[in-house]
Amino acid sequence: MYRQFILVGLLIFIVGFCVSCAPGNDRWDPDINPGSRANLWAGLWHGLIIVITFVVSPFTNTVGIYEGNNVGWAYNLGYIIGVSIVFGGILRSQRRKKHHMSKRDWDKIGNKIEEKVRTGIKKWLDEADQKEAKEKEWEEIANRIEQKIKDALKDWD
Repeated sequence: MYRQFILVGLLIFIVGFCVSCAPGNDRWDPDINPGSRANLWAGLWHGLIIVITFVVSPFTNTVGIYEGNNVGWAYNLGYIIGVSIVFGGILRSQRRKKHHMSKRDWDKIGNKIEEKVRTGIKKWLDEADQKEAKEKEWEEIANRIEQKIKDALKDWD
């Protein structure tokens, strides 16, 4: 029980820390701190905490997900890098989970392929046996016809 209180307190502290450094706070307000503008590192941090600020922003007017008072391209670059790290990591972990197959799955696939190959070879051999049987029938018929013709020619002489 004591651990749960510590974890909840730690979580509240982390969320509070992230929100205090979030876009839209007094640190970047040009009226309060003239000349203080968000730079590359602030953009990187704001990109990294975008999920937290997105969840908090509907409940307050002081927290946003993007700082408007910034230096320009450097802030934007940091912001894009931060967002890419957060969402790229999430997508990569999901992709790994989807494509991870256990040995049992590979064994199932191997068994299915083996069965299809076995039935295909058996079908091919059966067709070959039927073809040979038909060829033997035609040879036998041809031999009987040839014998009848020979017998008829002998009788005709």
